[in-house]
Amino acid sequence: MHPLTDLNVVKDTVVIHWFEQSTFALRDSSGTVVQIDPYFPRERPPEQFIHAKAPLDESRLYTDAVLLTHAHGDHTCTESILRIHANFKNVKYVGPHESIRQILTETDIPAEQTHVVNAGDIVELGSMTAYAVYAKPPAGDPEADIAPPDVTHLGYVIDAVGVKAYFSGDPINNFADHDDLVTPIAELNPDIGFLTNHPTEGEFPFFSGSVKMAKRIGLKHVAPTHRACFVKRDYNPEEWAANFSAAGPQPIIMERNSHIVYPI
Repeated sequence: MHPLTDLNVVKDTVVIHWFEQSTFALRDSSGTVVQIDPYFPRERPPEQFIHAKAPLDESRLYTDAVLLTHAHGDHTCTESILRIHANFKNVKYVGPHESIRQILTETDIPAEQTHVVNAGDIVELGSMTAYAVYAKPPAGDPEADIAPPDVTHLGYVIDAVGVKAYFSGDPINNFADHDDLVTPIAELNPDIGFLTNHPTEGEFPFFSGSVKMAKRIGLKHVAPTHRACFVKRDYNPEEWAANFSAAGPQPIIMERNSHIVYPI
């Protein structure tokens, strides 16, 4: 089995495993395991993928629930979801309506094991609680000439026995300028955030926008995500980290397919 399955998690801590891209698994002291945006395709042509082998064999990681942020292929991957379902029949699948519709259309997972969430919803995942928040506003940002997103984009704050972690999904480029996006997250007081960003792609916050986002939310620690997977969308996390001052938040750079125990 995957090392996360048998790891002894101390009370009042959570283990957060980052595989690559925006794919995570969390395990708390009660043993609950939640995956976020599982993306483990087997076909990985070298011109597209940095690594030839997926970082997880889905059969090796017992899972209680799967959280999906939005219905893009690297976030709602029915290939991976089918393999999870083949090995663990009672998993709960939670996400926006487009992601759940895709699951019900492309897999044989029973509808009663799915749960549609919208921003503002709260869902219990065993001993963890997930709070759904917007990553992109449904209307986009007309004043900044940013069109509405093609599908619902969510992020999540997960409360794992008192430790709160924020997973951004794919946020709008000027996320930190939107009080209506920042405030619901800041009010939940997450301790650590895992933020999608990119130095040049305008779909996501640039490095400076990622810093502003982390500060406005009030994070103590922050880690860069949406990387180490695709050849054309990778970036240097050290360059991202260099944008943070000693005043914080404190940047954390995780190695691909590794975990941290939080609080550190």
